[in-house]
Amino acid sequence: MGTDCLGMKDSLGPLKALVVASSVNAIGHVVLCNMLHYGITGAAWATMTSQLIAAYMMIDALNKKGYSAFSISIPSPKEFLQIFAIAAPVFVTMFSKVAFYSLITYFATAMGTNTVAAHQVMIQMYGMCVVWGEPLSQTAQSFMPELLYGVNQSLEKARMLLKSLMVIGAILGLAIATIGMSVPWLLPKLFTPDLNVIQEMHKVLILFFLSLAVTPCTHSLEGTLLAGRDLTFISLSMSGCFSLGALLLLLVKGYGLPGCWFALVGFQWGRFFLALRRLLSPSGVLQSKNMINYKLEKLKAT
Repeated sequence: MGTDCLGMKDSLGPLKALVVASSVNAIGHVVLCNMLHYGITGAAWATMTSQLIAAYMMIDALNKKGYSAFSISIPSPKEFLQIFAIAAPVFVTMFSKVAFYSLITYFATAMGTNTVAAHQVMIQMYGMCVVWGEPLSQTAQSFMPELLYGVNQSLEKARMLLKSLMVIGAILGLAIATIGMSVPWLLPKLFTPDLNVIQEMHKVLILFFLSLAVTPCTHSLEGTLLAGRDLTFISLSMSGCFSLGALLLLLVKGYGLPGCWFALVGFQWGRFFLALRRLLSPSGVLQSKNMINYKLEKLKAT
């Protein structure tokens, strides 16, 4: 439902639902866990209640837009195939990213207590920072389809939008990478007083910066590819990055935690260059030739 709202360029609906749900969840945890001492059961009830409230608010937002969010119908085989054709590549993309992060943690776990403790601090900091680039991907997925395939099609405006997203992504990437690196560098004792763990954290600060700085731009490029329905390429490229990244992890595992983060740098920059090259190629979704082929396919289908 959040995706439906974003597709209709309604960003306030999901935002309101998120704020209310987060507030209810926090209050519920305080009341049920701290005051009434229900423990994990209280936490589960608080989370479930907040999710139900968020779902209702997004359904209400869709109804106000003129859509019947409560109408449920079984998709036809043709509709199911259309959904599967979109969902399967997106699933492969998301699975590859999560699997690679998990694989890095698996390798770090085998390197000793200090190493895995330092990795947990850095990867948690990385996770908090990397989500700042997601709105750029969602912006591309919300606004690009109209410029690529809509009635008011304009490839020039689509290219200008991507340029704007890339500029914002570059500035945002440098900002969050600098801030994210500065906290464990200047204030490491916020996380641990152990000097050995702090030393391990400091070994990967530069690699942390390099892997994080490029992610907002990558989100912009991949969001454009998703908007242009270039799903086969993005799923194959992500699978390839995962496979090569896993191979690189095997080769550099003898270098300790810096080796793991070096593989993450390669994974992120590989995604960036592959997506950029695809969009700049003559067969990219932002090229006129590709749009002509798309229109011909629509005419043939009609």
